[in-house]
Amino acid sequence: MEEIIKVCVIGILGVLTAIQFKVAKPEYATYISVALGLIIFGFVVQQLRTILSSLAWIKDLFGETSGYLGILMKVIGITYLCEFSAGICKDAGYGAISEQIEVLGKLSVMFSGLPILLAVVEQIQSYMG
Repeated sequence: MEEIIKVCVIGILGVLTAIQFKVAKPEYATYISVALGLIIFGFVVQQLRTILSSLAWIKDLFGETSGYLGILMKVIGITYLCEFSAGICKDAGYGAISEQIEVLGKLSVMFSGLPILLAVVEQIQSYMG
């Protein structure tokens, strides 16, 4: 809970600081936005370490089907990175690049999930005959 409060306070203070610079020096507002994003991403990485240790235990529990868990983690990573990058581009005023990053992220998630889709199709085929 303390981590969330820290991130919220840092975010609010950073945004208020960026607003002050936005009129006089808009490039400074962009730099502050990127720095805030990186600081908050650092907090996210700390939380991910805890989650990854729990997922390692689950991976050992499932055994051979743990490949699906790896795909899930890859998809989550792709979505976070693309959303983070697209948000920075959008804040900087490059909406077209932001949209392209979002499309790339969606396609990457789709291609990353293909092994799971193929496994489901194979399972359905084996039940049908």
